[in-house]
Amino acid sequence: MKIMKHIFFLLIITLSVGTLGAQSKYEAGMSKGLEQLKAAKTTEDMQAVSALFTRIGDAEKDKWLPYYYAAYANYIVGWMDEKADKDKIGGQSILLIEKAEIIEPNNAELFCLRQMVAVQQMTVDPMTRWQTYGAEASKAIENAKKADPNNPRIYYLEGQTLKNTPEAFGGGNKVAKPKFEKAAQLFETYKAPSPLHPDWGKEDNAKSLAECQ
Repeated sequence: MKIMKHIFFLLIITLSVGTLGAQSKYEAGMSKGLEQLKAAKTTEDMQAVSALFTRIGDAEKDKWLPYYYAAYANYIVGWMDEKADKDKIGGQSILLIEKAEIIEPNNAELFCLRQMVAVQQMTVDPMTRWQTYGAEASKAIENAKKADPNNPRIYYLEGQTLKNTPEAFGGGNKVAKPKFEKAAQLFETYKAPSPLHPDWGKEDNAKSLAECQ
């Protein structure tokens, strides 16, 4: 009986070590990807980051963050390269977001990313696309508020959209300022669930708010 208990105990320890090893490998890969994301200076660098996170996502079937960052890095490529095909990049980003949403539905960060992609695609031809992509961006923001109304990035993105919208169409610094102020207030108390979760926007929001003064 004692031998059976000993074998059972060793089995539990073995399984626990294996689980911890898998978590450490995932966290190490994600940390490496985040370091490369911060250090990326060219479109090629950013594409490599997106590819790295995609591989991590494909290997970790129950993790949404790798696909989030893969889409985020891909989205940044669309701004880094003026000649980039933003529709193609947008399509790639949405596919990655959809993979993340299968794992983590109703997630404010993913809704925020959808808004960012929609705005990026709208900039291709704002006058003809604002009704379609503008509506997509607004819907994504509203969904993000429902999912997590205390996420500061929601109001930062909302403020950015208003700031870059002509006053004749209901935008401008005056209407954007309250959004940036709310984001600033939430950034003061916001804490990311883990070091791997999105934690960007505070400095950019402060800069945008200052420009509205």
